[in-house]
Amino acid sequence: MTPPPGAVPPVRHPEAPAPGEPLGTHYEHCFGCGGAQPHGLQLSARAGAGVTITAEFTVKPAHQGAPGLAHGGVLATALDETLGSLHWLLRVIAVTGRLQTEFLRPVPVGTLLYLEAEVTAVHRRKIYCTATGRLGGPDGPVAVRADALFIEVKVDHFIDNGRPEEIRAAMADPDQAKRARAFEVNP
Repeated sequence: MTPPPGAVPPVRHPEAPAPGEPLGTHYEHCFGCGGAQPHGLQLSARAGAGVTITAEFTVKPAHQGAPGLAHGGVLATALDETLGSLHWLLRVIAVTGRLQTEFLRPVPVGTLLYLEAEVTAVHRRKIYCTATGRLGGPDGPVAVRADALFIEVKVDHFIDNGRPEEIRAAMADPDQAKRARAFEVNP
């Protein structure tokens, strides 16, 4: 996950949301951030300074693996969703190419997981990112960590591979910003 020679620092898009601004859901049916998923993470993200974001979600009983503890796959999903939301700051469409996670301590049900993510480098279509998840808030102990490689794609990636009825519904949304947003982060 080390950027190759020639990789450059990320550049925040001039039209990216301002630091502190909520990013909102990119698609209401997204398991990570969508409000239409009753058992989803309903992760809430905010733009940070530079090319960083913060996000939060509370581990619910539906998210457990071992009794009383978050499932590792759910935690990996939270990291992936947070990392994918970074691309809203770059204003590119990208998908996860690789996600390497470390689970450092258990995350109990009922815990608020505070996530921080940043883009570290860009090389052609490759975007290198890192994230941490802390228990309880920004000063809590680190429970999970991830490094990721995202690949920039065109919107055709989703149109060609998604279920036609959902693609048509997203494309037909009269809210132009919402329609574009459905395809601008890793769903």
